[in-house]
Amino acid sequence: MTQFKDLEKIININSYTQNKTGVDEVSAHMTQWLKELGLEHRCFQRETLGNHNLYVSAKTEGLKILLLGHNDTVFPQGKFENFSEDEVWVYGPGVCDMKGGNIVALQALRNLYAQNNKIENIDFLLVSDEESGSDDSKALTSELAKAYDVCFVFEAAGEHLEVVTGRKGVGTFSIEITGKASHAGVRYGEGINANLEASHKLIELTKLTNLKEGTTVNVGKIEGGIGANTISPTATLLLELRYTQNNERDRLLEALERITKTSYVQGTTALLSGQIQRDVMEANETQKTLIKNIENITNIKLKTESRGGVSDANIVASQGVTTLDGFGPFGDGDHTVKERALKSSFEQRINLMTKILMHHQTYHNFNIGEENVR
Repeated sequence: MTQFKDLEKIININSYTQNKTGVDEVSAHMTQWLKELGLEHRCFQRETLGNHNLYVSAKTEGLKILLLGHNDTVFPQGKFENFSEDEVWVYGPGVCDMKGGNIVALQALRNLYAQNNKIENIDFLLVSDEESGSDDSKALTSELAKAYDVCFVFEAAGEHLEVVTGRKGVGTFSIEITGKASHAGVRYGEGINANLEASHKLIELTKLTNLKEGTTVNVGKIEGGIGANTISPTATLLLELRYTQNNERDRLLEALERITKTSYVQGTTALLSGQIQRDVMEANETQKTLIKNIENITNIKLKTESRGGVSDANIVASQGVTTLDGFGPFGDGDHTVKERALKSSFEQRINLMTKILMHHQTYHNFNIGEENVR
């Protein structure tokens, strides 16, 4: 099948996020294929990362759709490479996360173009740094998203072909604590123990976790001190927070500031740094309406799920765009050397997305409310 031949071509190119040459080579293939469908190519060049690419269709009145994916993968050269397959599965870096999803989107667009000989109001954004947190592409994606009404993201489907309506927000922060060094045996009382302050902050940070609300705070790394005979002058806490609701984000950020500023050990000071990398993607009513209308259009029942992991869907959703994720194939083992994707799910996903886009090309709307059309 064409989709697996094309998938093999881009899987066999190492596109580890830091491998600019490889990521750009994958982009070159995608660019060639998408230009054949009449899409205009806009390249956002980068010096050290792969270029980000937007493929733009003709514009007319009606609802504007953004298809979203990424070309980068997680393994450096020599670690996990090359495509293989058997009767049921395809294997290789990115077959489900998410070169496989990009191929689903590409094939649906090909079907659309073959039927209509044109594509309108559907653009395709492929970024190059999603696997490292989208630190470079986040601002670009956020700005571009403002032009669209609906976004379909092609991360892997759920085990039962679920689409994703919610993803946790995530932030990474560091607290750097300063105390005062002194000899632990001779001048113990003169020291100000940064490690002891770190332990107090660790306990307070851990208390912020609320599993019922889907909120977690994890201090994943602690560094501090010089040696056993020295009162520690410095310590650092590296932590991650995840949350499912905006009000939980606000609670966590407020508490993080308070805990940082509080000196549990007199004389210590602390400095907070870090940021929210991707804000929460919350399930909402326009998603529900869109899903219902897609089911009516396609005669396919869509199962839904929320995930603790993040994707660039979080970024687009935070701009008020009605966003659904998980339109790629089903697979597992992503981010491991056992990554695979189910062959039959490609056809199912291509069929689903083709029907959705065909309907859009006819009516230029999904009836999610005129107030939501930009």
